[in-house]
Order: sequence, then C-alpha cells, then structure tokens
Amino acid sequence: MSSFFTRNRLIGLGFAAFIAATDQLVKWYVTGPLNLRNVRNIELVPFFDLTYTENRGISLGMLEATNMEMRWLLVAMTALIALVVLVWMMREKILGDILGLSLILGGAIGNIYDRYVFGYVIDYADLHIGTFRPFLIFNIADAAITIGVVIILARSLFVREKDEDSGADTAPENAPAENS
Repeated sequence: MSSFFTRNRLIGLGFAAFIAATDQLVKWYVTGPLNLRNVRNIELVPFFDLTYTENRGISLGMLEATNMEMRWLLVAMTALIALVVLVWMMREKILGDILGLSLILGGAIGNIYDRYVFGYVIDYADLHIGTFRPFLIFNIADAAITIGVVIILARSLFVREKDEDSGADTAPENAPAENS
C-alpha cells in the first residue's frame, strides 16, 4: 500500500462509498417498494413521516434549477465541491477529520447522482413536532453532509493536536540549552 493511500484514507473512501450506496438504496426503497412517489406521505410515528419531495434546488431551496442549464450548473457546482472535499480528505491523516469529510463526500455523491439521473434530489425524511417542522424534508445524504460539517467544525474548534498542546517542543532550535 502506498503512503498516499493510508489505512485511514482507505477507511474514509470506503465510508463515503457506504454512505452514497446507503442513500441510494433507501431512495430506491421509498420510491420503489413503498411507492412514495404516488402515495406521497406515510406516517411512521407521530413525529416522523416519509413524505416524497423533489428538491430541484440546493440547501434551503436556494438556486432552484428551473431549466436544463441550471440543472447541469448545479451538477457541476456540487461535483466541484465534492472534488474539493475529496482532495481535502486525501490530504488529512487523522481518522476523525477523514470520517467527517467522508460523510460530506458520500452525501454529496448520493445527491449528485440523483440530480444527474432525475434532475432533482429525492427527499423523504419529514421530522416534525405537530405542524412545526424544525428541518426541511431531507434524505440520508443531507443528514450525512450536515453531520460531517458539524464534525469538521467541532474538531477544528475544540480538538487540538498533541504537538500543539505540549509546550515541551516550543523552544526555538537556537535557544541556549539549560544547564543541569
């Protein structure tokens, strides 16, 4: 195994593939066997339904693709972002950072596939408290992206590497040695 494809990076690539495949499998299940496209809504528990939605925009309904040019622009933009995340992930060494990025990458791949094939992203997860909906209707890919971003932000804000925390190695190389 080359030094570029370390164990942690291979785990991250595998995890991203697992997230993308799981997302697509669940989307197939809700649109195929559950026929959610025609049924439109299945109440599972009082606070969670399966509700079929075609998301033609990006996060929070922004940049809605109203024509073919916008559709392909969104595919290109999200593919470019996914490529940046992949490059970033392949530069990381710490498994925690790699797993956060692999959640983002796997989710992005799942949603890019939808937009490429259908022209929209299939959303179905409807979390609510009565009529109050704290989130828009989402899918596994959206959840993975959100969790990945939270992990990356939390790690960048709260986790410091050991060499930064230990003050032992902070003396400059040319500093005079202490006499014992």
